[in-house]
Amino acid sequence: MYPFQYTKAKEASEATATASRQENSKFLAGGTNLVDLIRRDVVHPDYLIDVSHLDFKTIKAYNGGLRLGAMASNSETAANKELKEAYPIVSQAILLGASAQLRNKASNGGNMLQKTRCPYFMSPPFPCNKREPGSGCSAINGENRLLSILGTSEKCIASYPSDMATALTAMDAVIQTRLSDGSERSIPVVDFHLLPEDTPWKETVLKEGELITAIDLPEESKEFAENSYYLKIRDRHSFAFALVSVAAALVMESGKITKARLVLGSVAPKPWRNREAEEMLLGQAPSENLFMEVAEKALEGAKGFGENDFKIPLAKKGIVRALRIASKSEA
Repeated sequence: MYPFQYTKAKEASEATATASRQENSKFLAGGTNLVDLIRRDVVHPDYLIDVSHLDFKTIKAYNGGLRLGAMASNSETAANKELKEAYPIVSQAILLGASAQLRNKASNGGNMLQKTRCPYFMSPPFPCNKREPGSGCSAINGENRLLSILGTSEKCIASYPSDMATALTAMDAVIQTRLSDGSERSIPVVDFHLLPEDTPWKETVLKEGELITAIDLPEESKEFAENSYYLKIRDRHSFAFALVSVAAALVMESGKITKARLVLGSVAPKPWRNREAEEMLLGQAPSENLFMEVAEKALEGAKGFGENDFKIPLAKKGIVRALRIASKSEA
């Protein structure tokens, strides 16, 4: 393990100032991903800034919606009564992620910053543009079963693994941050993660020293509570990352769909939302044929790289099933 310096920030302003001043620094909250990457020699921060104790742990009503503190654990967030009633799809997604032990430790803010589990990113001996810019992408012609079929580039086909972020995208959640100059910023989750293009090592829109403080769920998204479902398809039932996940959320009136959200997880470098596919559902009564057409649109442009070719038909079937359950039309 490479040596690093450690400090425990007394307040957010100290944390962000230190992070902007110290090169190659990282914030440490739950550490369930970061510590693992350090131990495996995947990342080598020179400076760790402990923010786990900062006062961003509260889950509370906010502007008619719900504010999730960035330092609150995934477990306490999933168990929150207001979340389960108003935004059940988010609670479902969290509970399907990792194990109970990891959820007890993992923070909400850290969940947004999860790294890909691409086997080449996780294995330092192999070239990886995300880990070492300019070294190449071993996955394109290698072991890519778990990797992306949408939003890829010639530089990277890694997939983003967070279940929570996929559900939050469907709920139009907004990430709140604090910058090193003391200012604050609101970032829609849908815009938070970047596609690889020519710079796969740039994964989010966060600036140097910027700290996630909260995640806001808007009041308007409460209307999806009755007809929403998070489907996670994986190799084994527990403690496995998704092959494909689907966050489906609908508003139904008089037997027809009046509003729709459809987001795919683990098929792209970020939660994948196709608004054209969502619009196809509007004004329509739920049906198998409709859902199949929507699935085709949602996977438009998908490309497999050999081992992950199966993800394309799997994602389509997952969309149909998730929409069936969300619309309560499954037999």
